[in-house]
Amino acid sequence: MLNRIFLAVITLIFSMCAICAEPGPVKIEIEKLDSGYRLLRDGSPFEIKGAGLEFGDIALFAAHGGNAIRNWSTENAQEVLDTAHANGVMVALGLPVSPERWGFDYNDETAVSLQKEIIRSEILKYRNHPALMAWIIGNELNFDYTNSRVYEVVNDIALMIHELDPNHPVTSTVAGLGLDVVDDLKTLAPDLDILSFQVYGEIFNVPDFLREADLDRPVWITEWGAIGHWEMPKTNWQAPIEMNSTEKADVYLEGYQENIVPHGDVIIGSFAFLWGQKQERTPTWFGMFTEAGEETETVDIMHYLWNGSWPQNRSPEVRSFTLDARSAHDSVTLSPGRQVTARIRIRDRDKDEIRLAWELKPESTAQEVGGDKEAQLENIPMEIISEKNGRMVFTVPEMKGNYRLFVYAYDGNNHAAHANIPFQVR
Repeated sequence: MLNRIFLAVITLIFSMCAICAEPGPVKIEIEKLDSGYRLLRDGSPFEIKGAGLEFGDIALFAAHGGNAIRNWSTENAQEVLDTAHANGVMVALGLPVSPERWGFDYNDETAVSLQKEIIRSEILKYRNHPALMAWIIGNELNFDYTNSRVYEVVNDIALMIHELDPNHPVTSTVAGLGLDVVDDLKTLAPDLDILSFQVYGEIFNVPDFLREADLDRPVWITEWGAIGHWEMPKTNWQAPIEMNSTEKADVYLEGYQENIVPHGDVIIGSFAFLWGQKQERTPTWFGMFTEAGEETETVDIMHYLWNGSWPQNRSPEVRSFTLDARSAHDSVTLSPGRQVTARIRIRDRDKDEIRLAWELKPESTAQEVGGDKEAQLENIPMEIISEKNGRMVFTVPEMKGNYRLFVYAYDGNNHAAHANIPFQVR
């Protein structure tokens, strides 16, 4: 009996020691300076090197020099936080708040109260995790909104979070740079610590926006990257024209260096989109990786921006891509059953051997907005007649309709370049 009591006491002591040894929350603060603001992590300045990441590779992100991510839900929050902590990465955790465009009525007090209680339970669950950096209340709640009361609710949630968790700031993300929503944020959500904006082509309007908006708080740019499909030129049949992977890399570099870095006194953090891959009009539009996980040039760019040096091996570059001697901007139309030529010119700085892969897909008919999930597009079998030195001859489908030809260039070192051209068969 005494032995059992002794063992029980020893076990209890070890359990208590383990609890005491568990890391607690990391305090994140915003310091107001004469020249603006800065973020503090446990009292020391913290420069965010960030990306949007939900199901991407956090360890690889850290290996490239990233130190902070933002996500969009608490669906896999424990795994994300644990993995981030193991890799020295902080997390701005997205909270599940429904936008009006999904049918949520912000005049329905019962629904609003229920949503708040769900969020309360999430705060209590994760508030002491050492990887937690901030809370993000919903995502783009202003997208197609008509009821400004959503920001009264956001502010009520922010007050609750401050009461439950004094260690982490609170924000809510805004789609675009509209001055009308800024007015709502100023008057209806004064308890948000950071104002967060999500911009794509609009990133080049950030300097003017900061001058005009007269913001009363620091800013995060919580999504930025490739120019959006809604912002790009279209073919005659309204198919959006996608930049190739090299053109996108140039946009990332210029967007960051010219529109974020010079305003570091106000913009105290940014998160490039997307460290991963997703289907949105095409499988290549926004992701920094291919579906199979190869890195593209945008990863090289982020590595350079975060480290001041380029990765040891770099991704291939697209120099040009044509279909039937025309570019995507020429609204390419083709006759059924005809044999046509596609040409891709690739440059690889490391002189790696390049392997090309071609895919034919139907043009997306998706109407989703705001990044909502889209169905994957299946490949259409291609009749390739010949392929050599970047020149591929194939037979145009017999069925009339709208298509998109994709080409991928792989360097054998987990890097890829890509390009596509929409075309119409008629």
